[in-house]
Amino acid sequence: MGVHLKNELPVVQKAYDAAKELVSRAARFPREHKFTLGDRIVDEVVTLLTCLVQAGYGADRVTHLREASHRLDRLRVLLRLSRDLGPMSDKGYEYTTIMLHDLGKQIGGWLRQAEAKSG
Repeated sequence: MGVHLKNELPVVQKAYDAAKELVSRAARFPREHKFTLGDRIVDEVVTLLTCLVQAGYGADRVTHLREASHRLDRLRVLLRLSRDLGPMSDKGYEYTTIMLHDLGKQIGGWLRQAEAKSG
């Protein structure tokens, strides 16, 4: 895991750790997948992270959390495709999906809480 900032939300730290892991893995994809699947994975995970950071500031929190949830769903599909096509091992897929499962539970809880507050 990485360095934890004192005032950073745990869900943002989890997303940051997932981003580091997935960017590193995508960089090792073979050329035939690096610029298709690899770039899409990196884009989705970085955008997911920025959505969570924006949600932490409070403005349009529900909108940003929903977008993060949608990005997470797309990321899961891309990772499954990466495993099935070969650039990601079964072990790597299992490790990253566990990370994303935990992240999804936190995003879902935060989203439910934010929706309840917004009426």
